[in-house]
Parts: sequence; C-alpha cells; structure tokens
Amino acid sequence: MDDLPQRPPATLDALLRRTRALGFDAACEARTGSLLRVLAASKPGGRLLELGTGTGVGTAWLLDGMDSAASLISVDTDARVQAVARAHLGADARLTLVQADALAFVAAQAPGSFDLVFADAWPGKFEGLDAALALLRRGGFYVVDDLLPQPNWPAGDHASRVRLLLATLSAQAQTRMTTLAWASGLAVLVRTTSSRASRRPHSS
Repeated sequence: MDDLPQRPPATLDALLRRTRALGFDAACEARTGSLLRVLAASKPGGRLLELGTGTGVGTAWLLDGMDSAASLISVDTDARVQAVARAHLGADARLTLVQADALAFVAAQAPGSFDLVFADAWPGKFEGLDAALALLRRGGFYVVDDLLPQPNWPAGDHASRVRLLLATLSAQAQTRMTTLAWASGLAVLVRTTSSRASRRPHSS
C-alpha cells in the first residue's frame, strides 16, 4: 500500500515552487496535508482555524477538503510568506487570511467556536495551548504536526517541549487523542463534550 497522497490540490505545485523560491522550510508535509483534507471533509459547513499560514500549503489541503458552506480562517504574523497564500488562494471566498499575532487572535475568539484547529506554529501549540483547545466545539479536532525530529526544529532541547506537549494533551479531560509516528509526527485530539463544560482551571 502506498501512503503518498492522491489527487493533490490544484494549487499545490505553484505554492511549492514559491515556497522553495522563498527558502521557507516550514511548509506542511504532503501526508499531513492529506490527513487535514480528510478531517476538513468530515466537517460540512464547519468553521476551521489554521494557526500559522506560512505560504499556504496546509491551507490548500484544508480548502480542498472543505465543502462550499465551510469557512477557514488562517492566521500568521509574517506578511511576506502569507503573501504567497494570498496570491494563490485569496480568491477563495471560504478563506479569510489574517495577519496578526496568533495568541491575541485566539484570545479574542469565543470558546467552542471552531470545528477544527490546526496549530502549525508555536502559538496554539507550545504557547496558549489551553486557549486554543477551548476553541473546539464538541466533536472538533485539534491537530498538531512536526512532533518527530525535523531539520528546522529550534535549537536546544526541543524534544522535551514536544514530550511535555504530548503529556499535556493526553491529560485533557473530555477528549480523545491519537498520535501518529508518520509524516512529520502528528497528534489529533477530538473534544467529546462542549468546550464550556470541559474547561477546568490549571497552570500553564
């Protein structure tokens, strides 16, 4: 059996060419993208959030799975790389590209307001995790990638940060999680109750 993605998004080749030209090394891996597409397809009419647009590679996979009634907000602080996504994907009416601090954006959102959160940047993953998880509706997915060693991992003991993240996710109440030692290393968590019911005080 071959796990290479079938029928990639039509915009993917152009996005990857621009990504390589920029020297951007944090684009979404193809198999991760194919999983995102499947999860997005499971949320007809859903409201999705991507933290870390980058050049829009993961964004393209999410859009490719969404139906016409679904919407996606993608947030990044870096206007230079997000401009690639804007050029190739900005005409899609389902997509809103936001240049902003992701932590501030998440803090401004209502709890239980998203059906999927893809945390593809430091915010919402290693910072502001509780706030990102609180955004999930019942049945909503939280997805993180790059949990296996990567050439672009930050210097220092990043493996310890990843272990702490996974331990924190596995300890969440009213959720179920699976981890995948596949692609760049993934964790997928689903909320089993409403966000308000499952929130509980704890230290960050």
